Amino acid sequence: MKNLLTFLCLFALYFSAFSQEKAKDSTQVENLDEVLVKSVRVSKDAPVTHSNLSKEEIAKRNLGQDIPVLMNYLPNVVTTTDAGAGVGYTGMRVRGTSGSGINVTINGIPYNDTESQGTFWVNLPDFSSSVENLQLQRGVGTSTNGAGAYGASVNLLTDGVSENASAEISNSFGSYGTRKHTAKFATGKLNDHFEFAGRLSKIKSDGYVDRAFSDLSSYFLQASYVTEKTLIKALAFGGKEETYQSWYGLTAEELEDDRRQNPYTYENEVDHYDQDHYQLHWNQKINTDWSTNVGVNYTFGRGYYEQYKEDQNFSEYGFSDIVIGGTTISETDLIRRKWLDNDFYVLNASANYNKQKLDITFGSSYSYYQGDHFGEVIWAEYASDSAIRHRYYDNTSYKSDISFFTKADIKLNSKILLYGDLQVRNVTYKANALGVDDSFTFFNPKAGLTFKINNYNSLYASYARANREPNRTDYENGDPESETLNDFELGWRVNKKNFNVNTNLYYMRYENQLVLTGELDLVGAGIRENVGKSYRLGIEVDAQVKLSKMFSIQPNMSISINRNKDFYAQWNGELHNFGNTNISFSPNVVAGNAFNFIPSKNIQISLLSKFVGEQYMSNIDSEASKLDSYFTSDVNVTYEIKPNKVFKSIVLSGLVNNIFNKKYVSNGYYYNYEDNWTDPSSIRTIEGAGYYPQATINFLLGATLKF
Repeated sequence: MKNLLTFLCLFALYFSAFSQEKAKDSTQVENLDEVLVKSVRVSKDAPVTHSNLSKEEIAKRNLGQDIPVLMNYLPNVVTTTDAGAGVGYTGMRVRGTSGSGINVTINGIPYNDTESQGTFWVNLPDFSSSVENLQLQRGVGTSTNGAGAYGASVNLLTDGVSENASAEISNSFGSYGTRKHTAKFATGKLNDHFEFAGRLSKIKSDGYVDRAFSDLSSYFLQASYVTEKTLIKALAFGGKEETYQSWYGLTAEELEDDRRQNPYTYENEVDHYDQDHYQLHWNQKINTDWSTNVGVNYTFGRGYYEQYKEDQNFSEYGFSDIVIGGTTISETDLIRRKWLDNDFYVLNASANYNKQKLDITFGSSYSYYQGDHFGEVIWAEYASDSAIRHRYYDNTSYKSDISFFTKADIKLNSKILLYGDLQVRNVTYKANALGVDDSFTFFNPKAGLTFKINNYNSLYASYARANREPNRTDYENGDPESETLNDFELGWRVNKKNFNVNTNLYYMRYENQLVLTGELDLVGAGIRENVGKSYRLGIEVDAQVKLSKMFSIQPNMSISINRNKDFYAQWNGELHNFGNTNISFSPNVVAGNAFNFIPSKNIQISLLSKFVGEQYMSNIDSEASKLDSYFTSDVNVTYEIKPNKVFKSIVLSGLVNNIFNKKYVSNGYYYNYEDNWTDPSSIRTIEGAGYYPQATINFLLGATLKF
């Protein structure tokens, strides 16, 4: 399949050469950088609930923490981190939907892991330093590429082409041995057409949790060719991570005894992974009405996690029993590595027609994935017929994904905008170790309307349908079905000079939703199950209010009801109807605020606050699975100096997280099992839970020198 990359590149060159040939009469140019993400984004007036985050907003807190943490203050977003300090394995939920339901694209290329559908931000450390802007769409949103958006989508656009040469060096240091070092450069346009840019980053942290260290490095390289009508970009970026495992959290007793302890004791209990991405994009303005885009991607990922395991049965690893001194030995302590080696190919193509009252985009995306899963025993206390790196399992998975879409904005008049979006998607997944050979075809229609009441007020309404296939973990733990979501949105936008408010009502009705049970698998991934009928009903309000020249606020609040209908589960030996229960990991209240003080144009002080209401980690409303609500506050300070010589600017940044030293837990897991050892005549359900403690008060300080 690696020959497929050559084919895709040739196809892209042919498509784009054709487009260039037709471009001779073009007299009008749009921002070709934005065309990279046009097919998966929506405009500001579209009837789709969304938030945008600019490069400038990201930079203020970009001191080493990962992208989910930087998105923490967007509406209805809840973030967490395994190591507790925002570095390493981080994740987020939007409207209660976990990472496997959040579609992520980079320049329109799918980034979600193909099999798990999750997003491993740890594989792209400091990627935020190369992001021009991002858009978060809540709900189904517009048609996108890759894994279906089931609760949200995040669309990242990487750095644009710079007009002038520049360079910057950024360093930050903070609590728990955290430090980030970044160097960037851009040549600006050479001969008015060529630009080269790049970044190298190194991040290290000891972690809030004992020994939960992160050792991360990344790179970003970009070569661009640009004319009035053409933009060609070749990108290579990737990362290398090694993190000490803290996947399993703490019990309630361990949390009370020492919330920073780590139950793992083996010195090399690490996760080690390398990931490289290669993208080629060709955007062409054909004439004043038509433009095209072709994107090609190849991703190569490889790595393992290493574990020390006690009392492992020989038969599980292909070993034979041995006899020592007349005693038969069939178990051993050992160290194993579980590997994943994968290749991912993508081809995107789209064409856009934009004239007067009609803006229509036609597009298609094809991806192919091959993942090799294998395990090695690198040491065993007893094993007579094993070699170093004895391979005890070896299997391969394949997944192809092809979709076609048409989306349009139609301005009926100065007040009414119609939006339509039709997508057909076919997915084929084969996993020989699991006995899986499934194929799915989904039709995902979307429609909406925006009504402009006056220059300051507009209303919108939309309907979207999404379907999504199960992931690998779902197949490993049962016989899952695909899931369906019908998403209804109703919104009101107020846009004035010093006062912007977005209010949104949503009703998300599910069939066979795959919800988290609260349990974890052997690699710390959440286990899911189909739950029949369920829904999420909520209201989201976010605003930007300029109180004066020096003061502004950015509050947001989300209030929701998240329910399973007639939820059944085994309890005390019987199938029990728990009725209408809360969907796991779905707080009913999420709120945030930024209070900004700008005493002068080069100083900004922000007080950032976040409240997350109580939530259940189970779907049975068990008190043993409840996570308490929490309220945290951070202080962010930036000060820019503009010297007359050498440097264009010097930016000093400071971030104090959790200033009130709150001891809180943002995530955890829940399990139950049935046992009758206490009373042989009856079966009793035994419950348990684990927790991921987050850091108490901590700080990061940084300086960026711009040349």
